[in-house]
Amino acid sequence: MSAPGRTTAPGRESYGDVVRRLAVAQKSGRGAPAWSRYVNRPLGRRFAAAAYLLGRTPNQVTALSGLASFTGIAVLALAPRSWAVGVLVAVLLVLGYALDAADGQLARLRGGGSPAGEWLDHMVDCAKISSLHLAVLVSTWRAAEDGGLPLGWALLPMAFTVVAAVSFFAQILNEQLRRAHGVERARLDQGSSPLRSLLATPTDYGLLCVVFVLLGSDVLFTAGYGLLLAGSAGYLALALVKWFREMDALGRRA
Repeated sequence: MSAPGRTTAPGRESYGDVVRRLAVAQKSGRGAPAWSRYVNRPLGRRFAAAAYLLGRTPNQVTALSGLASFTGIAVLALAPRSWAVGVLVAVLLVLGYALDAADGQLARLRGGGSPAGEWLDHMVDCAKISSLHLAVLVSTWRAAEDGGLPLGWALLPMAFTVVAAVSFFAQILNEQLRRAHGVERARLDQGSSPLRSLLATPTDYGLLCVVFVLLGSDVLFTAGYGLLLAGSAGYLALALVKWFREMDALGRRA
């Protein structure tokens, strides 16, 4: 078996061998929310192994991730609410999220990623996160017009759009500032635990994908979506304080 991160020609390993090699080379999941850590990364690993053996590139996997995600978002915005539509949206979003985890793992199998690949991945993520909540806004507006919901509930996806955009930008900016000051990710993972993963559950994009299975019931979906919004907003409020102190400490070290 080749060393983790070393390029090996597709076809010389079995699917199981590639999955196992990826598991060894997997970046730390400590501190990641529960769905991302225990479901999405292992699922992405399997997609990455299949793509590797088929000779696909990370950018192609990113494109497939975007296709699945944006198809789900379009269905959410354009189709009337129903249980079947909710399940379809959830499946497409979960598939897109798993493929999003696969592109980075595939890049490691092929010897490392590229700036263009990282840029493309982040651009797709940014567009996906914002447009998903805007699609919820459209869906909520239509449900209100049909008399199923008070129009005021449209404020929820508007607020979630802001929370998601600020969270995503902060994470990207934090990463860039840490790199600029020579702080390695491994040091930041110290002290993380399964408990922390569970506490971060409201911020988990994978859980947000799954909540769309409730779309057949305006009451249940709005309750689940609203709880995720409340948890994400609360987590962000606490994280912003922590992140500011961390950035302040980086400045003092400079």
